[in-house]
Amino acid sequence: MRQTADCNVLADKPLDQLVACHECDLLMLKPHLANGERADCPRCGFELYRHNTQVVKRSLALVIAALLLFIPASFFPIMQINVLGQTSQDTVWTGVVSLYEAGGVLQSIAVVVFLSSMVIPFLKLMIQFLVLLSIRLDVGRAYGLFLYRIYHQMREWGMLEVYLMGILVSIVKLIDIAKPTIGVGLVCFISLLLIQVWLEVTMAPHQIWEALAEGDSNESH
Repeated sequence: MRQTADCNVLADKPLDQLVACHECDLLMLKPHLANGERADCPRCGFELYRHNTQVVKRSLALVIAALLLFIPASFFPIMQINVLGQTSQDTVWTGVVSLYEAGGVLQSIAVVVFLSSMVIPFLKLMIQFLVLLSIRLDVGRAYGLFLYRIYHQMREWGMLEVYLMGILVSIVKLIDIAKPTIGVGLVCFISLLLIQVWLEVTMAPHQIWEALAEGDSNESH
């Protein structure tokens, strides 16, 4: 069900009762949503936010699944290449190591690939896990609030989808000169990406912020 946000007079209204459209900057009263409803901007129609059901439980399950897939996605073979009887298996980690061992400017590229394809995605998942756990167990929500701020600063730095596109392009180019075989790591890698997309849809930011802020205000009293 869809609702249109109210545009009443905003004078003397508390900030926590207001919301601004990210597209047209219209300031309006924050509507109260039931489960499954969403709020749209009355001026441009942009979706302000939606209210998902059991957002913490569902998001926590997805984060745990993503963390379980992260190790095989990073260290299991993505593909196996056969060239003139010579066989080699490539993983995300061996790709980083190969770039670093090449020396020169490739070492800097290896560091960037390592950060964007392994370190930052893992840190994002761990932060999401700790934030959701603080809400679920109702402990340390002040720290959860701090970690969630860090997470939003890191969102643009994880580039697993770019790495996947590079893998797919490599497979297409190698078909004519070699015999690439898809490995278990690639299946886990794609599954990890799909779960992360599902997690972004499920873990509604406004509900997480509200849950953390509520806990933080209770702890301060």
